[in-house]
Amino acid sequence: MKRIYQDRKGNVFLQRFPASPAASLRRSVQRQLVLAAGWPGGMMVPVIEIPQYDGRPLAHRPELLEEPLFWAGHLSSCARSEDTARLLFGADYEAAEAFHHELTERMEWPVFTVPLAAGHRLHVVYRLHTDDPGVEYFLHHPCWEEALLLARDDGHFMGPGLAWPELLAAADNGLPGGSTPHSHSRLLLLFPALGDAAISGSGVHRLAAALSALTLAESPDELATALLEDQGPTGPSNWTVANGVRVDDGAHSYRNPANTFALASQDQTRVSGALMAPAAVR
Repeated sequence: MKRIYQDRKGNVFLQRFPASPAASLRRSVQRQLVLAAGWPGGMMVPVIEIPQYDGRPLAHRPELLEEPLFWAGHLSSCARSEDTARLLFGADYEAAEAFHHELTERMEWPVFTVPLAAGHRLHVVYRLHTDDPGVEYFLHHPCWEEALLLARDDGHFMGPGLAWPELLAAADNGLPGGSTPHSHSRLLLLFPALGDAAISGSGVHRLAAALSALTLAESPDELATALLEDQGPTGPSNWTVANGVRVDDGAHSYRNPANTFALASQDQTRVSGALMAPAAVR
């Protein structure tokens, strides 16, 4: 069975309803997304510099955030079950894959930025290594020699990098600059770095509102519930705050001091200071 799908840019795709397993498609969609560094007819964008990526062709690509099929690929690793994948892709299962195939191949690596207080920024970098594609989540400040890696979404996932209050605070801070001023877009952009076992019931409504506004999901409430239950490759994590420093117990987390690869103590303090959410945000 086939149908024609047309995106907001006027590009037309032939859609075939899926026959392959959801897990295989998720890997394929994410790979196609990170291997596609441009947008057909896209505008020229400024180059962004991040210390760890010195010499890499990083490019700001905010226009991608306007495309519903972009989000299917971006959130694909968060759909750990077949049912969640069906809710995420729906009837646009193969259209999402076709969309990413149609992106023109360029040298630039797409980067998205969310501004934080006091000049801090969260950078979401699509790493376009042919043999090792992935998405990395960094925290940086112009005065720092290096950006701090919070999470990595690829075949060797590391994280989580954000607690739910931190994600909401970043999405809702209203600060100018960055890739988008819209809280829905910021929330979904950072969502794959989330891992939190203490999300209140209002979290489903908040996530569902973003999914309804930006994706093609037919049942955003059901999808939001499933995504918050799955929460990416590592699942939910437990967070605690002591002396102003928020840490978690994730086995793959840079913010868990018990891990040998954890951020140094001073960097843990830096991260918590930059991300610390108001007490009212839960």
